[in-house]
Amino acid sequence: MPFFWTTRMTLQSSQPAHALARHSSTPQLTTQVTKWFETCVLVAAQILLMAVILAMVVQLWIMFGSAIASQLSSIDSVPELMKSVQTAFSGVLLIILGLELMETLRVYFKSHRIRLETILAVAIIAVGRHVINLDVEHMAGSSLFGIAAIVLALAGGFFLVRYKAP
Repeated sequence: MPFFWTTRMTLQSSQPAHALARHSSTPQLTTQVTKWFETCVLVAAQILLMAVILAMVVQLWIMFGSAIASQLSSIDSVPELMKSVQTAFSGVLLIILGLELMETLRVYFKSHRIRLETILAVAIIAVGRHVINLDVEHMAGSSLFGIAAIVLALAGGFFLVRYKAP
């Protein structure tokens, strides 16, 4: 209980019991309002995330349909094919990233805990999406080593959390 509640209760202990009960219900009301607000915010965030994911899926299918109709016949080299495949993979990973964020919100909504495993999975997916889109031929070696270190750190952290947890 916060200091000001305990101070108020001890200073007003000479008042009748119904006056003390009224003051002791104030923290409960604050807790209920806070829980209600938190629930509303989480539900709104989940609905927004669902709408964004649905829009991404629809847009990805539209892009896929238009690419098949217009560009399939124009792909005549491996680099052009790689660019198309990288774009498709990047879009799919973005959708998976959104789904993992929804899972994080769902777990938090149920247990009011954030699972480190889920956060690391989201980070790995995000870095993986970034790696897929890299132009490795035009990057400095130090940047590649930095990205490799990030991938190894996230993968190591995920392994430790997943397989070493009780």
